[in-house]
Amino acid sequence: MLKKIEKKLTEIDKNIARRFRDPELEQKRIISMLEFEKRLWNRDLKLLAGVDEVGRGPLAGPVVSAAVIFPEDIYIPGIDDSKRLTARQRTYLVPLIKEKALATGIGIVDSEIIDEMNIRRATHLSMIEAIDNLGLKVDHVLVDGLGIANLPLTQTAIAGGDAKCYSIAAASILAKVYRDNMMIEFDKIYPEYGFAGHKGYGSQAHCAAISQYGPCPIHRRSFSWGGRA
Repeated sequence: MLKKIEKKLTEIDKNIARRFRDPELEQKRIISMLEFEKRLWNRDLKLLAGVDEVGRGPLAGPVVSAAVIFPEDIYIPGIDDSKRLTARQRTYLVPLIKEKALATGIGIVDSEIIDEMNIRRATHLSMIEAIDNLGLKVDHVLVDGLGIANLPLTQTAIAGGDAKCYSIAAASILAKVYRDNMMIEFDKIYPEYGFAGHKGYGSQAHCAAISQYGPCPIHRRSFSWGGRA
């Protein structure tokens, strides 16, 4: 049994390693992604929270945000925009991120609240919750997108930040894996919708299931399919 586990871990290591066949090139890529952090660290802003969300677009399930604070000597090969990684690569990186980070936090806003306040406000709420759950006094926030409304902290909004900024990329991985695992659990409760596969996004199979069965409690009534149910 132990040999089987070791073999599987080796396969995952190789899967990650294929992304950077040249360690020097990977080091340069990471150094480049840390430029945002370095500028702020040099201004004596040490506790920088990288923040990103996942789940703005699905027809069902929560929006989930993650926040990550790294030390200045951080180096984890393979960190990248979660969309550029496979599910196996993301799963491999999560415990490494948690081990090396000074703090991590998750924020979750469910479908009912999304319907009440709209997805934009719900996303910002989940980001603020993730930052609050870090448990540290944050000096500055690095966030993917257009910024967080009503955030009582200074922030730098970076368009496409999950591909450009190391801390935001790490947050994107944590958020993605956390939400995917939630949707896999929801699939056990509502198996007819196939949440484990499409994670709540509007795939053809998902839309067909809504037409056949109607919405379940985690579907977002305010989204465009609602009139069909």
